[in-house]
Amino acid sequence: MSKDDSLSALEREIEQTREQLATTIDQLIYRVHPKTIVSREVSSIKGHFVDAQTGAPRTDNILKVVGGVVGVVALFVVIRKVVN
Repeated sequence: MSKDDSLSALEREIEQTREQLATTIDQLIYRVHPKTIVSREVSSIKGHFVDAQTGAPRTDNILKVVGGVVGVVALFVVIRKVVN
């Protein structure tokens, strides 16, 4: 291999690495963008409450959350009555 060949190979390798880094940076910027984060979290929450295959609400999970909220509200009401 001549000096020019090794220099050309090194330049190609540097350019490929630069392109890979640019792609990686673009992917990271997309992942940390607030709208992307919100969209990902909303999808996660919807997945917990809606069946992905049928689109039907998952009443078991909904009822668990509603029961928890009612329980916390009832606890606050009892505590306020005891304190007053």
